[in-house]
Amino acid sequence: MKEMVNLLWVENLKKHFKTSYGIVKAVDGIDFTIKSGEIFGLVGESGSGKSTAGHVIVGIYTPTVGRILFKDQDISVPAIKRPKRLKREIQMVFQDPASSLNPKKTIKDIVGLPLKVHGLVNSKEELEEKAAKALEMVELPPEELMYRHPADLGGGEKQAVSIARAISTNPSFVILDEPTSALDVSIQAKIIKALMKIQKDLNLSYLFITHDLSLMRNVASMVAIMYLGKIYEQAPTGMFFYNPLHPYTKMLLSSIPVLTDEENKMKPKKVAPKGEIPSAVNIPPGCRFHTRCPFTMDICKVKEPNFVMVEPGHHVACHLYNQK
Repeated sequence: MKEMVNLLWVENLKKHFKTSYGIVKAVDGIDFTIKSGEIFGLVGESGSGKSTAGHVIVGIYTPTVGRILFKDQDISVPAIKRPKRLKREIQMVFQDPASSLNPKKTIKDIVGLPLKVHGLVNSKEELEEKAAKALEMVELPPEELMYRHPADLGGGEKQAVSIARAISTNPSFVILDEPTSALDVSIQAKIIKALMKIQKDLNLSYLFITHDLSLMRNVASMVAIMYLGKIYEQAPTGMFFYNPLHPYTKMLLSSIPVLTDEENKMKPKKVAPKGEIPSAVNIPPGCRFHTRCPFTMDICKVKEPNFVMVEPGHHVACHLYNQK
């Protein structure tokens, strides 16, 4: 079995935005590592900062603070300054395929553009051949779709084209930003199945960004929970679901719909949140979750908890564990 080595390091990553209302601290100091061949699930509600983290890693945004290392090379710079080789190796699949595909281009042009940009083809025939191969990998028939336009396709087909475009350059790392949330439930399973097969066949690493914890149980090997720009719990998938520690994690897990009594027994005791998610402009002092947490102590209101290891591989930022 091939040894899994560290591929991506994220160190104290912050991304702040200036607005007319103040500074939005979308990502506010997160650390994690992704190994080669690993699927790392980054989970959180809307506004948690998970998508912004993905956009910073791929180079759409430049970090405000912190470092991103990919294959031991610092890529904490604007995308234009990144080595072309590394740009080819890091690709992204966006949430809404309709807005990420050029409506004026054919499917062949869309999938073939990265091949041309990175100089991976020497002729029109080679471009067509490699574009067709990428489409086949996502189970789309090239002979039917190559010369059609995005408007001619359904939502699932559009997202499959987005995935084909991402893998056409033979990357080693792909960021999946809510890749199924804009699709019908009947199509989601097909896309997830294709993603898992591609990951295995190409030994890809995924940063899988989602709000769907139940999905992570089946696809990720490591899961991290974000809340208001911070990671509050991170663990291997088995530990994460069978021994959740942070009250926010328990709240999310206890709200997952289940179909059987057996599944219901596996859920943590229901944790009822208080109030609403605070604004990222006016983040509460101390633990950011304390305004909604039923276990809030005085220290939670004034001191931010450290991110500590409770058991091997299982980290949590919560004063319930910081004091032990």
